[in-house]
Amino acid sequence: MKKWIRLLLVILAGTVFLGYPAVGADSEDKIVRVVRVDDVINPPVAGFVGSELASANKAGNAAFILELDTPGGLDSAMRDIIKDIFASDIPVIVYVYPSGARAASAGALITLSADFAVMAPGTNIGAAHPVAVGPGGEPDSVMMEKVVSDAVAYARSIAQKRARNPEWAEQIVRESISTSATDALQLKVIDLVAADEEELLKGLTGKMYTRSGIAKTLDILGARLEVAEMSWRQKILTTLSNPNVAYMLMMLGILGIFFEISQPGVILPGALGAIALLLALFAFQTLPVNFAGVLLILLGLILFILEIKVISYGMLTIGGIVSMTLGSLMLIESSEPYMQISRAIIAATVAVCSGFFSLVLFFVIRTHKKRFVSGVEGMVGEHGQAVTAIAPQGRVFVHGEYWDAYSPEPIAEGDEVVVVRVEGTLRVDVSPVRQVVQDKDVTSSPG
Repeated sequence: MKKWIRLLLVILAGTVFLGYPAVGADSEDKIVRVVRVDDVINPPVAGFVGSELASANKAGNAAFILELDTPGGLDSAMRDIIKDIFASDIPVIVYVYPSGARAASAGALITLSADFAVMAPGTNIGAAHPVAVGPGGEPDSVMMEKVVSDAVAYARSIAQKRARNPEWAEQIVRESISTSATDALQLKVIDLVAADEEELLKGLTGKMYTRSGIAKTLDILGARLEVAEMSWRQKILTTLSNPNVAYMLMMLGILGIFFEISQPGVILPGALGAIALLLALFAFQTLPVNFAGVLLILLGLILFILEIKVISYGMLTIGGIVSMTLGSLMLIESSEPYMQISRAIIAATVAVCSGFFSLVLFFVIRTHKKRFVSGVEGMVGEHGQAVTAIAPQGRVFVHGEYWDAYSPEPIAEGDEVVVVRVEGTLRVDVSPVRQVVQDKDVTSSPG
């Protein structure tokens, strides 16, 4: 009986021990997903942030930290990120980090939209005035006022939703002001100034946030940080969205297609050019492209191609260079430096493309002007010997072959002749060599 009692007590003790949580188990299970963005806010970046935030929600992470250092970006990409933040079940922390970083323009509104906004010492936030992008030139004052009013309303609504300073949110749009981390904390724009992630976790633990009208407490002290990296596909898409890369891809595509047109049958340049153009078109979907610039660049290509067919003594080539240069300068229409194509890259690319086009055209024109050296056409200018007397018909031996010959003047047997023209495939028109030499002497003599 005692044996059974002991066994029962051991089983009961084991059950209690296994069911009791180990000390520190909660701390070990707490995971905070970290995503770092130190680039322009564009669709690939927005897709990366959205997918990682959705993954963090699905995994039940304790929180999501977006470490931000950006000069701004596209309005559509910014709104996608803010929508994902508002739809998140887990708390979202935007951390302007490291020291020296900034959350400008689109980055400022993303920071405002977070459950908790944190900045590192030596960082700044603001300057969210909208800029005119897209084809068609600068908008009129009425249209620009509508754009600014929409941006102001959007910024104020975000600030009010997160109980932040709506007047400051309006100022960064209307006046494009920028604020330091310390001032932002005093103005109730952010919740904390933290030098690193450890200080951030400690400083935010215990703060309240709401979900579906229910107040919740943030508990991330001692949580393990899990840093998410972009996949190779996302890195490629982000790289392609760089205006300089997109521009060079387009020019490379134009070079490849031009080479294929001027030298048909090579295939490889045409295939690479088509791939480069498709990648450039993908990149242009994420950039404020002025299509007048695209048309000018294509006009430059057409002028280069016409130079092969039309004798313009280089005028079409000069027109192509001018058209390509103007199109390159107009291609990306934005006042923001990070959205513009480098002037040095434009100068180098136009110089290389113009040099390449000019070199190809030089060789093509020189080839067209050369005398045929093979086939029936290559017979013209060949010297031979009269096998029989030609008066006006006879036989000649030219280029290792016997030919029927015709000459308007008599030629004696054995005289040297030169082929003037090929008639069909069996007869050549010839002239005596002495006559050709005399004609040249008469033509070259002065007077």
